[in-house]
Amino acid sequence: MRLTRFTDLALRVLMRLAVAEADLPTTREVAATMEVPYTHTAKVVAKLQHLGLIEARRGRGGGLTLTPAGRAASVGGVIRELEGAGDVVDCDGAAPCPLRSACVLRGALRRAQEAFFASLDPLTVNDLVAAPTGPLLLGISGGSTGAGRP
Repeated sequence: MRLTRFTDLALRVLMRLAVAEADLPTTREVAATMEVPYTHTAKVVAKLQHLGLIEARRGRGGGLTLTPAGRAASVGGVIRELEGAGDVVDCDGAAPCPLRSACVLRGALRRAQEAFFASLDPLTVNDLVAAPTGPLLLGISGGSTGAGRP
């Protein structure tokens, strides 16, 4: 199982916002901290906002915040939502596999994919920023460690 760059960045954005205390980072600041293009980060932020996991406020005193639902969100659930319900392999695509009607592999891969998600279901976004990750994130993002904002 391999996550898309979009899902990877979404999880990192959620983690960054989970350690934000008084500061409300902007999308541009989060992009700089994560060393990814602003446009890609903006798309991720829009999707996370649509899912109710983060709030974005414009203007002076604005920025990004993690909602209570975002803080308690299941990592497995977030990944399911972002990755979609597609199969690991595309047996019915443009060039359908001739084995699809009697293939054992397709079902095995589907079960493995669900086991992957299920293993992440008990983990919350809050869990992702427990020590040692949270303090490290604060250091690279210029949080309360005094490192300064990007």
